[in-house]
Amino acid sequence: MSKLTEDEIQKKLLRFPEWHYQDNAIHAEFEFDNFKDCFSAMSRIAFDCETLNHHPNWSNTYNVLNISLTTHDAGGVTHKDFKLAEAIDAIVIPEEDA
Repeated sequence: MSKLTEDEIQKKLLRFPEWHYQDNAIHAEFEFDNFKDCFSAMSRIAFDCETLNHHPNWSNTYNVLNISLTTHDAGGVTHKDFKLAEAIDAIVIPEEDA
């Protein structure tokens, strides 16, 4: 999988308002009502990560989940990162709106 140019990344980010590009990766921060909801979302995301064979750099502090996506083998952001970001948004964003 080939690395996307910065212009390609910025164009794709128009469909991902929660995400931004910085330091050769796309990043998002999601806030939940509590730790349990945050950890639950992380558990559900983990299943998609395994399915896509692509794993984020992520951390959580209490109710906040920080995620960074980059394709290490390609040396930057690829279509694979956006595919995982789409799967993450499908899990996380409906919970935020609830």
